[in-house]
Amino acid sequence: MHASKGDRLVVHGRAVGNSDRVVEIVEVLGKDGNPPYRVRADNGHETIMTPGPDSVVDNRRGGDHS
Repeated sequence: MHASKGDRLVVHGRAVGNSDRVVEIVEVLGKDGNPPYRVRADNGHETIMTPGPDSVVDNRRGGDHS
């Protein structure tokens, strides 16, 4: 997985009825774009994530991420 600051991280819901979570990558803490990432949710909460296999990087920066 490779990401840059400003990319979106999409964590897919793993059960029926669970929606995807989308967060913005605000800092890449790993080497060469690799995890872990500092991410920010739409509500402003920030955390550090090491995404699992149910996650994908959306390289679109800003704008609509739906």
